[in-house]
Amino acid sequence: MRFVAVAATDGMLHFELALAYEVFGSRPDAVSGPWYDVKVCGTQAVRVGRFLVEPDCGLDRLADAGTVIVPALADVDEDPPADLVEAVRAAHEAGARVVSLCTGVFVLAAAGLLDGLRATTHWAHTEQLAARYPRVEVDPDVLYVDNGTVLTSAGKAAAMDLCLHLVRRDYGSAVANVAARRLVVPPHRAGGQAQFVTTPVPEQDGHPLADLLPWVMLRLDQPLTVEDLARQANMSSRHLARHFRSVTGTTPLQWLLTQRIRRAQELLESTDDSIDLIASAAGMGTATTLRRHFHRTIGVPPDAYRRTFRA
Repeated sequence: MRFVAVAATDGMLHFELALAYEVFGSRPDAVSGPWYDVKVCGTQAVRVGRFLVEPDCGLDRLADAGTVIVPALADVDEDPPADLVEAVRAAHEAGARVVSLCTGVFVLAAAGLLDGLRATTHWAHTEQLAARYPRVEVDPDVLYVDNGTVLTSAGKAAAMDLCLHLVRRDYGSAVANVAARRLVVPPHRAGGQAQFVTTPVPEQDGHPLADLLPWVMLRLDQPLTVEDLARQANMSSRHLARHFRSVTGTTPLQWLLTQRIRRAQELLESTDDSIDLIASAAGMGTATTLRRHFHRTIGVPPDAYRRTFRA
């Protein structure tokens, strides 16, 4: 897997391409032996974002690579270039591990590499991916998906997570942690972690819940009900629900649960409190309840989430 070929074509995004080159092209001090040999492969000088990139070799070299990285495409409304799709397909048939970053997944899907497999991309493009390639099992919530020889990631930071995941697979956790420390990023975020947690925030002041929401935030450790919120807001539960939908886009209970999850995240990141104490401070009652809601919402257990910030 040491030969890493980064596929390049006009219209790719420079962040993901540069990210892959940085992760696989810079050997950490902890590695004394061989490291990856990275080459940018393309048919000619290509426009990547605002930059003109001169490839090291042609797309035909993808078939010689141990790992092929397909960075994000800026325009996913058009079919990806046929020569790139064919080169990626040939590389996979030759035994390469093929990895897409963000919208690079459209290339893998066009090549048929994701048929019958689970895959992800940036949440803004998951519906389009699922509609265009119905044989792909699109998961819109996770950071990345590892199918062994075919891997896909969500956007930006999740692309970094997947690249470090590959380093961890190839060289072990100690080396991956050193690489992450050099890049000043968390050493490990599990692929199943949610891309984001929806936290509806009112766009302006002066709405009917302007006084209620701060009141709730100060009392997240208390067993609040919809009736408690309605009483504090001096309105009926039905009237409260209409205002919540209008202001936050969700229900009072869902908004409250989201705030409790966010509070638990903050405490897991910044304290050494036990899960029981955090469950109490976030208004979840018990550690069992916190673990159930946290895992369902974030995609990983609280203990695994905390280890990300303790590594």
